[in-house]
Amino acid sequence: MTSLSPTPKLQFFDANGDPLAGGLLYTYEAGSTTPLATYTDSTGVSANTNPIVLDSRGEANVWLGTASYKLALYTSASVLIWTVDNISTNGSNLSVTDHTGDGATTVFAVDDGFTAIYINGVYQNRNTYTVTSGTVTFTEAPPDTSIIEVVYN
Repeated sequence: MTSLSPTPKLQFFDANGDPLAGGLLYTYEAGSTTPLATYTDSTGVSANTNPIVLDSRGEANVWLGTASYKLALYTSASVLIWTVDNISTNGSNLSVTDHTGDGATTVFAVDDGFTAIYINGVYQNRNTYTVTSGTVTFTEAPPDTSIIEVVYN
């Protein structure tokens, strides 16, 4: 069994905010440097390479198994950017609510307890929106026809 981590395509950026093309994402057992498989889709049949080589947009399909992970992100020249340990899905699946941007609307209804917001698969930093009383208000309207995903635990 696998779970989504936390969006179907993860995207990473360099220090200048540009996509981390050719970046390397290593996946390990939590607390170690023992490689641990991630998967290309929800079936858990096809394992990613380890390291996962990011595409020209700095993206990759990364689905986690039920174990706890340590992730290490490197540039294409093998320079460490960050390491994060003890990442786990806790065996639970995330739920998602979708909205569609129209290029003008900045306020959308959300339930309490969401964990992340993505626009067209790209994580939105918390400084790009505010949350009050069941609504999220973006500082700029999401583009016309964009998919706004609100992810819940």
